[in-house]
Amino acid sequence: MTIDFYGIPNCDTVKKARTWLDAKGTAYTFHDYKKEGAHQDRLRAWVQAVGWEKLLNRGGTTFRQLEPAQKEHLDAEKAIRLMAAHPSMIRRPVIECGDGLLVGFDEAEWSAKLG
Repeated sequence: MTIDFYGIPNCDTVKKARTWLDAKGTAYTFHDYKKEGAHQDRLRAWVQAVGWEKLLNRGGTTFRQLEPAQKEHLDAEKAIRLMAAHPSMIRRPVIECGDGLLVGFDEAEWSAKLG
């Protein structure tokens, strides 16, 4: 199974997830979306798979620092535009594996999906 791992290297949750994968000997390709960006087409596919509410990190500093008008009337398209413009607003990590998608690090969920 090919695993594409999306995140930001200095994020504590990303570090914990990478350590977990490394300990299991699971190979993956890491994509730093602070450096590589987050393309709207990929974000749109993720939103279709898990919903924008799960993907958009509203608890992070970047989101909290937005102007109030930018946070109002959120929907899928507005969330996608915000995440594309500010990749740190994407909940981390995001894992594409086979035909599935994992968002955030939950060891039980990851064990069930990745073994």
